Amino acid sequence: MISVQEAQKIVLKNRLDFGSEKIPFIKSVGRVLKEDILADRDFPPFNRVSMDGIALDYTSFKNGERAFFIEGIQPAGSPQISLSNNKNCIEVMTGAVLPANTNVVIRYEDVLIEHGIAKIQIEEVSYFQNIHEKGKDRKVGDLLITQNTKIAAAEIGVLATVGKSFVNVAKQPKIMIISTGDELVGVEEIPLDYQIRRSNVFTLVSLLERLEISSDTAHITDDKPILKSKIKTYLQEYDVLLFSGAVSKGKFDFLPEVFEELSVKKLFHKVAQRPGKPFWFGSTTSFVVSPQNGDQNEKENKNKNTIVFGFPGNPISTFVNCLAYFYPWYYKSVGLEVEQETAILSSEVTFKPNLTYFLQVKLSVRFGHLVATPVLGNGSGDLASMIHADAFIQLPQGQTVFENGAVFPVIRYR
Repeated sequence: MISVQEAQKIVLKNRLDFGSEKIPFIKSVGRVLKEDILADRDFPPFNRVSMDGIALDYTSFKNGERAFFIEGIQPAGSPQISLSNNKNCIEVMTGAVLPANTNVVIRYEDVLIEHGIAKIQIEEVSYFQNIHEKGKDRKVGDLLITQNTKIAAAEIGVLATVGKSFVNVAKQPKIMIISTGDELVGVEEIPLDYQIRRSNVFTLVSLLERLEISSDTAHITDDKPILKSKIKTYLQEYDVLLFSGAVSKGKFDFLPEVFEELSVKKLFHKVAQRPGKPFWFGSTTSFVVSPQNGDQNEKENKNKNTIVFGFPGNPISTFVNCLAYFYPWYYKSVGLEVEQETAILSSEVTFKPNLTYFLQVKLSVRFGHLVATPVLGNGSGDLASMIHADAFIQLPQGQTVFENGAVFPVIRYR
């Protein structure tokens, strides 16, 4: 049995590179950018009017002129016109290009217009007032978005502005989620007294959808030859297999020996944590970290390079292991940096086993600080308790009492 830190290190060392693909920019929200985005022109690309009003030559105002004949109008989206007489003005609309020979915009609210004459009602005006100067935000060629950025609404606006109708993003892994066990029946079925409905698979599907990853699902009965046959096919077709159940020590927990027979290299089996201790992890092409020097030794077999996460069957065990291991593995694989979040424990917790404890908590904000309040449940099989929590707080191994006010890492799922 290894520590959580050792397990996470091994998982991250076995990241995959899925490559990249070009997709329509409007479909890229939530994906990881795989190119730098540069400004294709100045931002803004012209001296832009930022208020509805009149544009004039500041020199005339400075020399005492307060009444200006309106000689034209400059709408937004129209070619630039020119002021022909510096004792006149031009009406301008927000977003329009600033007329040539003008260098100040005065709001309609500060002007009285009668019979084609604009009379200025204020005594102070500054040069280039209410004008968004060409190139003030960014210059052509400036770096706007760096690669390995997760694309959100703000990035979509920039992509549209620079004309990136298609954008290069990290490909998503092809994933199969597999449940095992004769006690499981479909969601639409009425279970017998000794059966339960499948739920872990759909929890995992939803957790992957948060990462914009689509997945396939399958259920395999507790029959070793059938398990072996189907898993052999999945290893050839998918980048990642996520299992829920059949990795513990029960007489029908066949997965560890099936993996061995299919030459899936076991990198670890059992982690010093609660919940989720019987976690199995391996790969058909494995990178093993040497404890002496940290070097990686690559071991290959004839299978496609596929990563295998074998989560325990209890629902909270599956849930926490997906968040604590698969999520960081995915982030590392696509090049996304994610900051570790922490929270303040709201009450003292005692936990005697020498294990890392992923405790369910409800999150709140008090005086600007994130606070985690423990949520009591009935063990790793109590799926309903998840409804009342927002996250897991990670309490470290080797400690028994965790004091009120202490700060620990949290893993959100809301």
